[in-house]
Amino acid sequence: MCGHCKKLAPDFETAATRLKGTVPLAKVDCTASPDTCGRFGVTGYPTLKIFRNGEDASSYDGPRSADGIVHFMKKQAGPNSVTLRREADLEAFVNHFDASVVGFFSGPDSGQLAEFLKAASVMREHFRFAHTIDMTLGLKHGVDTDFGMCPHLTNENRDKLKGQDLLTAYYDLDYLQNPKGTNYWRNRVMKVGSQFASQGLSFAVANRRDFVDELEEEFGLGSSDGGDLPFVTIRTQQGFKYTMREEFTRDGKSLERFLEDYFAGRLKRYIKSEPIPEKNKGPVKVVVAESFEEIVNDPEKDVLIEFYAPWCGHCKSLEPKYKELAEQLYSDPNIVIAKMDATANDVPQGFDVQGFPTIYFAQAGKKDQPKRYEGAHEVKDFIKYLKRESSHVPVVSGVREDL
Repeated sequence: MCGHCKKLAPDFETAATRLKGTVPLAKVDCTASPDTCGRFGVTGYPTLKIFRNGEDASSYDGPRSADGIVHFMKKQAGPNSVTLRREADLEAFVNHFDASVVGFFSGPDSGQLAEFLKAASVMREHFRFAHTIDMTLGLKHGVDTDFGMCPHLTNENRDKLKGQDLLTAYYDLDYLQNPKGTNYWRNRVMKVGSQFASQGLSFAVANRRDFVDELEEEFGLGSSDGGDLPFVTIRTQQGFKYTMREEFTRDGKSLERFLEDYFAGRLKRYIKSEPIPEKNKGPVKVVVAESFEEIVNDPEKDVLIEFYAPWCGHCKSLEPKYKELAEQLYSDPNIVIAKMDATANDVPQGFDVQGFPTIYFAQAGKKDQPKRYEGAHEVKDFIKYLKRESSHVPVVSGVREDL
């Protein structure tokens, strides 16, 4: 018999006695039953595993003392996820400082419920799980489809969560090292959010460290801004962005004021923009996010706008041709040739910019229907396009006869 096994044996026996009737403890002699041990991948001794419903659920990674085994296994007892049947059950469950996850599902046969229960089995040591198949319990919290309440936004689930109007509180979230501190802020978001959830806004929490680049690029947040307090943003399905500039107070009142202002339409959208140029008399007009409405959406002007990136080689190749085009059309007061650095400015709705350069034409009187330019990048090709698409015949100076 191995030495580690002999050392563990009395504690294991003591724990088994104390857990009798709660959690059965069993042991297998692998020298007598090598097939059984081989089937479950046992290669060293002692190996401890947790079985649920006759299946190998996970390795036992808890303490090896009698007290430690008893404490650990009592936490393993009971269902992986608690079933919530009444509103009082839900309120009692979420009113807790330990990290908790609640799932709302449309019925016992929901495929998402099955996945949720699998996750609960794997992560029950780190989170408290509960679920309900009564969707009416979720209505107070703005949940009307299969989903969790105030979930943890990650890089893996971001696309799914961001397909809705979403408020996110970013802070030093760490369920493993600091579950109580993590849940402290999450509970405050849930408490305030539940007052507004029926108005169509979803809520999430996220680890600030996972989204450092995005917060800086999309919301102008430096790594030291906000300190230890959550930084709150709202991003709508339309791509509109808002930030809570008031410090997050522990009583939740600042978040409540922020949401009241949001739903009342009193908040100014956050727009990432370079400063509006003091001088902009060149043939190619420089557009920034703050001047986009004034220049590109001028209802009296036809506008051809290039979205570029400073590092883009194709953009640099286009630059002299684009400038020549602008010079040839400079005397036409009704056509504007413009460009915008899409890495330093938010691109408005209606303009899908995935690569560089991307060029759009916004016709006078039809600013809600911008068209992507798909033609070649020679001056003559641009001019032919503008002659076809412009609201009037372009005034071209210095054009060769063959054009």
